[in-house]
Amino acid sequence: MSTTTRQRLDRIDIGILNQLQHNARITNAELARAVNLSATPCFNRVRALEKAGLFRQHVTLLDPEALGLSINVFIQVSLEKQVKDALAHFEHAISERPEVMECYLMTGDADYLLRVVLPDIAALERFILERLTTLPGVSNIRSSFALKQVRYKTALPLPASGLTLRDPDAAETEWT
Repeated sequence: MSTTTRQRLDRIDIGILNQLQHNARITNAELARAVNLSATPCFNRVRALEKAGLFRQHVTLLDPEALGLSINVFIQVSLEKQVKDALAHFEHAISERPEVMECYLMTGDADYLLRVVLPDIAALERFILERLTTLPGVSNIRSSFALKQVRYKTALPLPASGLTLRDPDAAETEWT
């Protein structure tokens, strides 16, 4: 899309997106029924939404507890210097670690917030001592354990009535 091109997502598009956010394995026939369309127009809309770049990826969400990953830790990391090269080096090193589920560059007290999933305290100790503290430029590490997951979702909130998209480079989306 060019910066002047807008794409309007109507209530049917929003319905399709919501259905797919909750069940990416839904068949086209089931999806069409859920949004009150016939199969071919539904399929064409899904393809148009894909072409518009609205789908990042299709995944299967696994149960960490069932896989023995019972420790969910939030780790705040501060760097000695917040210069471009130091940030890039840290981000690259963290992106290589499979136990790091999320990593955010932050404002406030810490430079980064990580969410790390591990099987036990010993694995957390190894991660902190052998991985985090050995990264150049790390000056402070603070950990907080999640006692209970109160809410976890992957579906984004979408307005039922629709919205107008603009080119991502324009950094402007109108909610209606």
